[in-house]
Amino acid sequence: MSDDFEMDWQRDARTGVPEAVLCGHKSMAQIEAIVAMAHAGGKRLLLTRLDEAGFAALGGETGKLLDYDPLSRTAVLGGGVPLAATGVGIVAAGTSDLPVAREAARALAFCGHESPIIADVGVAGLWRLTSRLEEIRRFRVVIAVAGMEGALFSVLAGLAAAPVIAVPASVGYGVAAGGRVALDAALASCSPGIVTVNIDNGFGAAAAAIKMLGMRERAPASL
Repeated sequence: MSDDFEMDWQRDARTGVPEAVLCGHKSMAQIEAIVAMAHAGGKRLLLTRLDEAGFAALGGETGKLLDYDPLSRTAVLGGGVPLAATGVGIVAAGTSDLPVAREAARALAFCGHESPIIADVGVAGLWRLTSRLEEIRRFRVVIAVAGMEGALFSVLAGLAAAPVIAVPASVGYGVAAGGRVALDAALASCSPGIVTVNIDNGFGAAAAAIKMLGMRERAPASL
């Protein structure tokens, strides 16, 4: 317990998704204190939005405790867990969308879910997507990451039976800058079966996928 923070270690048992530490608006001293407390208690911990400069600024002992991935800006304390092929897959429109896709994949892996990433299959070269459709259609849940005009969301939802979790990415320029066009496209899609999280929210998409899979496991045998 600290005056600055109080961790919710029961969140996983309560909701099915563990608490993650958003590092983007925390001081290095706060992050170091959180990691130290978790390490002392033998807890695993996922940290998000920890950029390379922030990771480098952490104390040496703190950095040694973390498995850091610069692309996704995530770090894991406490090592990994065995991964199970539970049926979630990630589809990224372009190579530029990989940081968000990797954030989702790292969050899923932290919780024990294997999540293959199918990248660079945006609609500008539709043949790249259609050549991977058989593989995509095997997923029980699809996380789709796209910036620019976000057309991938509608196309996937119109071709695959799995629910599509749309993650608008802040990849684009001009009117598409910041991911707002992709967000609006996801929300306004005429393809049924799309649910949408906030711009660049790979962790939120992973949490939604875990809850979808968990609801199926917890479904009653009869109503």
